[in-house]
Amino acid sequence: MFFPFSEVIELCWRYFSVTTVFSSSLLASAQRPEEVIQRYMEVVAGVPDEDCIICMDQLSNPSGYETPPTEEGGQSILPETVGKFIKCGHTLHMLCMLAMYNNGTKDGSLQCPSCKTIYGEKTGTQPKGKMEIYSIAQSLPGHPDCGTIQIIYSIPPGIQGPEHPNPGQLYTCRGFPRFCFLPDNDKGRKVLELLKVAWMRRLIFTVGTSSTTGEPDTVVWNGIHHKTEMMSNLSGHGYPDPNYLDNVLSELASQGVTEDCLKAPSSSSSS
Repeated sequence: MFFPFSEVIELCWRYFSVTTVFSSSLLASAQRPEEVIQRYMEVVAGVPDEDCIICMDQLSNPSGYETPPTEEGGQSILPETVGKFIKCGHTLHMLCMLAMYNNGTKDGSLQCPSCKTIYGEKTGTQPKGKMEIYSIAQSLPGHPDCGTIQIIYSIPPGIQGPEHPNPGQLYTCRGFPRFCFLPDNDKGRKVLELLKVAWMRRLIFTVGTSSTTGEPDTVVWNGIHHKTEMMSNLSGHGYPDPNYLDNVLSELASQGVTEDCLKAPSSSSSS
């Protein structure tokens, strides 16, 4: 079933505003899962004396997963096939990697389970919503020489799609809109641009279980930390925090969102 996903980013930035609509879909990649595996991995002839990081069995033994049926003309992956990633070179059963891929979002990207190198463009399962960006004259503690960037995330409740834990059931949205803050300096603006990429790739939030309340089927942060307090850091979610910008850049990079994403247009379509 096709579930279109659209997001609106409203930019109210230094006395003017720009509204851009981005569209993406879980079905952006119509490639067969086997094709994705074979694009980013290559078969190794001599099997190394190592364990598969996924099944933890020796690579000389076949994968415990069964080869799934393939479409007519498709090339299947056999249990004994061992492959290595084309960049990082880590080896594992290709069928184990196929099983891991089929268990995820199936967005056409792979992530090495050993070193976390991402192949392709990773996308998430964030529900549709709105990201607004404002400029504030007030400075943040620890950043006295610049103003503040305010980000407001708004996500309404809705129905879970096929990519979510319980498709067809409602998901809740507690604590929205969420207000977040960055220093309006060079590094803060770089983080902002990368957060916009992460938003378009549906990586900022996900649907899951709240770590604070235990509530299931609710919209939660997805591992990219934000500062939600402007004038204090009593909770650990505010300023001053001299390491925050570097830390969030590392978190973004772990999701495949780096400065390289700013050098070329994203594959997400816009209209």
